[in-house]
Amino acid sequence: MAELIHVCETEVRDAGGVIYRATVHGEGRDDGTWVGWIEFRPVGVNAPARRTGQETSQPNRGALAYWASGLEPVYIDGAFSRAA
Repeated sequence: MAELIHVCETEVRDAGGVIYRATVHGEGRDDGTWVGWIEFRPVGVNAPARRTGQETSQPNRGALAYWASGLEPVYIDGAFSRAA
């Protein structure tokens, strides 16, 4: 089952001016590793959320949280472009 791993400080804005808040989510696999992806939820408006595909694979939940805590704004911007 997916878990919220990290809430990013970075917000992004789409071409229409809608602001999105980025969060990192992850899920454990049967082999003990974790996969992570980024979700973008609109702030204060009714707009669809966006989600990337898998962004990373880490050896455990702690490593995923560490990865998520180090994401730079430029990475979040790129992820927003990849999100559907």
